[in-house]
Amino acid sequence: MRLLLINPRFPESFWSFRWALENVVPGHKTVNPPLGLATIAALSPPGWEVRIVDENIESVPLHPNADVVGICGMGVQFRRQKELLAYYRSRGCYTVAGGSYASLCPELYQDLAHTVISGEAEYIWPRFCRDFEAGRPAPVYQETGVVSLADSPVPRFDLLQVDRYQAMTVQFSRGCPFLCEFCDIIVMFGRKPRTKSVEQIRRELEALRTLGARNVFFVDDNLVGDKRQARELLRFLGAYQREHAYPFRFGTEASLNLAHDAELLDLFRRAGMSWVFVGIESPDEASLRETRKLQNTGHDLLASVRTLYRHGLEVYAGFIVGFDHDTVDTFERQYEFIQASGTQAAMVGLLTAAPRTPLHQRLQREGRLRNEFHAVDNTRPDTNVLPRQMSYETLVTGYRRLYRQLTTDAAIAGRLRQKLRYFRDPAPGPRRSLRESSSILHRFLRHGLLPGGPRRLWHFLRSLPWLRPHLMAAAVEDWIVGLSMQDYVRRHIASAEQSNPLPLTVLLRRVEAALHHFRQKGSLRVALVEEPAARLILSIRTHHAEDAALFRRIRGPLEGWLRRSRAGLTLYLEELHTLHTGELDRLLQRLARYGDRIRIVVHEHLRERVHVDSSRFELALVPAQG
Repeated sequence: MRLLLINPRFPESFWSFRWALENVVPGHKTVNPPLGLATIAALSPPGWEVRIVDENIESVPLHPNADVVGICGMGVQFRRQKELLAYYRSRGCYTVAGGSYASLCPELYQDLAHTVISGEAEYIWPRFCRDFEAGRPAPVYQETGVVSLADSPVPRFDLLQVDRYQAMTVQFSRGCPFLCEFCDIIVMFGRKPRTKSVEQIRRELEALRTLGARNVFFVDDNLVGDKRQARELLRFLGAYQREHAYPFRFGTEASLNLAHDAELLDLFRRAGMSWVFVGIESPDEASLRETRKLQNTGHDLLASVRTLYRHGLEVYAGFIVGFDHDTVDTFERQYEFIQASGTQAAMVGLLTAAPRTPLHQRLQREGRLRNEFHAVDNTRPDTNVLPRQMSYETLVTGYRRLYRQLTTDAAIAGRLRQKLRYFRDPAPGPRRSLRESSSILHRFLRHGLLPGGPRRLWHFLRSLPWLRPHLMAAAVEDWIVGLSMQDYVRRHIASAEQSNPLPLTVLLRRVEAALHHFRQKGSLRVALVEEPAARLILSIRTHHAEDAALFRRIRGPLEGWLRRSRAGLTLYLEELHTLHTGELDRLLQRLARYGDRIRIVVHEHLRERVHVDSSRFELALVPAQG
């Protein structure tokens, strides 16, 4: 049997760190690999031929040689996952849907895929494989029992393009003991953490070390959910790192009560844990109690963050606005807390009610869910929650303003200075070579520091740890994170009034005027669609060699459209002269930084010779007719 496993392209988010990956860190295309698919591959029968395609680093195959196509997906990937399922199903492939969103909402998939895998895969995926080989696969396989992680195999890391990812991933535990109202983790995995053995982790690390991985992210939603098991893991990791001369730089997610356990903190450092993501959510205790984030109450949150710094841990943190106790003053309190905490990677989200969560159930009873909301990304300026203490418009406006404040050069420098007041030497781990460090510094200066002019240079210089030069590299990394978030906010979060003072109709007229000659010839049609979301539509038909000038002339106007607005762009490629594929490639290279807002539709008869990188652009996959 031939099995094709696909991880759909993610919409760009803060977690993409796209500016950093494209401009500063050479070689990597995305942050983390699809660990779930690598695990599915390991659970498949030995005789099956398995291929993993991650659309975040490469294009999906349009004509796959596969008996089964399995497509995973989180909530933010659902739209693309649906499109991929429809496309491959229309081409005669047996389609299987899985992932966290199929586990939460299996009913959404039953008309989209031949089979739905809902829940943890260790037991139900092998059952599906046996049934498929026997010719009687069921429409739904749902895990209703408790999965022992002792039965989870070493993922097939060898099927992943390790060098294309910023960090590889490992999972030690599933489940979390806490009761946060908005969280779907306890819905999927329960409140009693289950863990792998340290021997299982040793085998996974050995596989990753053999493949040359250096950065490893423990994707547990709370690594210290079971502190006894966490201590055992960390002691093992410390011994493993010392035995092999610290080959890995580890990071993970943990609850903030980690800061109150001196032994755990010492073990974190000895294990080479260099960073941790913590869910702080809010500096307001009333909001924390409302959402049942009780583990963050009753103590000084700032002091907890600073304790983590003193143990050499970089801190990434999550924050939420829109709780029932939040008011218009909340945005300023969040800003002041984040600045004082020194947290450079501060992921602020609008409160969003994910399906099946206690929050979703409560707001549904209260009639406070927005029906027109369909996304599941709480870092976008949109949510399905109707706030209690302010209007929806006030919430979104305050959120945009908060992120504009947080991503100024002055704010980036201010947070770095605050962190360095408390930060100890980083945990031991692999160090970059002089050549690699020099390359990153050169790219940062060229693409990050110098384009900001003298004012950015001044903020940068005054934020550096001149008396502790061994922390210079960490300071530059903070600036890379800050500028990456600044770039994302400017392109996705800043209000339309801030980023686009001209109406779309004015921008449209500029595009039409610049391309008037080609419109008259019939090589180009231009239209503006404003509902449900504004998009510029261009239909291209080139029949003659001299039409190559169209692709050169079109670059500037389209860049202007994408730079001056947050509206999308759709390119319909209806006809293309055989000599124009190179011109098209150059146009797409020029527009690639806006690729998450560009949808490309290629006519069926052009697909053999027009290749669009679906990891960079939204490539429309039109189901086969008949």
